[in-house]
Amino acid sequence: FSLFLQVTCNCFTISNGEMQDVGVGLYPSMSLLNHSCDPNCVIVFEGYQLLLRSVREIQIGEEITISYIESLMPTHERQEQLMRQYCFECDCLLCQNQDKDAEKLAGEEDAWKEVKDAVNEVRYPKSKEEWQQVLARCQDLLSRNRGSLPDSNIYQLKMLDCAMDACINLESWEEALYYGSRTLGPYSLYYPGFHPLRAVQLMRVGKLQYCQDMFPQALETLKQAYNIMKVTHGTDHSLMQALMEIKEECEAIMRIQ
Repeated sequence: FSLFLQVTCNCFTISNGEMQDVGVGLYPSMSLLNHSCDPNCVIVFEGYQLLLRSVREIQIGEEITISYIESLMPTHERQEQLMRQYCFECDCLLCQNQDKDAEKLAGEEDAWKEVKDAVNEVRYPKSKEEWQQVLARCQDLLSRNRGSLPDSNIYQLKMLDCAMDACINLESWEEALYYGSRTLGPYSLYYPGFHPLRAVQLMRVGKLQYCQDMFPQALETLKQAYNIMKVTHGTDHSLMQALMEIKEECEAIMRIQ
């Protein structure tokens, strides 16, 4: 039980190129880093290799920090998760100011609570039929809540992400792009500056635009992803290499046209 608790407190969630969770691992030296909800560093993975990347200038003597949790939560939920899993209360400026909490829970409370429950019920589908069921549920809620929930509401945003994933798995590219495009504004709001999740989302939307021959729009979106990812991932990362390849293909097509 003691070993289990040590793993729970010190493990890192290993993610793939699109920042989707695929496992956990212990990285003893990285476990020494402290938490901030507004950290100066992020962690990305290249396979099982953990990479620590700074996302802003770090002053001499300034502590290096990472976020132990997903930041797309209101302050009280972040605090609850940190206390439950790590047994401490965060006193970073983001928590002190409760920054963006109003935007995160904007809209009618009954509506976002229903969406929150629906998002929490979704388990990763394993078949086309299950993805169709997920998409139908998303479409129903998004349609019913039109006008009562802004896309900046975090549960509405998660529902849009879920709908986008379903459409991609069902190869409904046009609809996937519709949902993905709606997420970019909220992603910019909640992941300002350099953040790997925003870079990956921009890349996904750019690829959808590219597949639908929207080359000028795709190039602009991919450039935004590139500018973030060169900081959060570095030029040698495999995801960055894939981004540069599709960006160069898009540039070549634009030159021909």
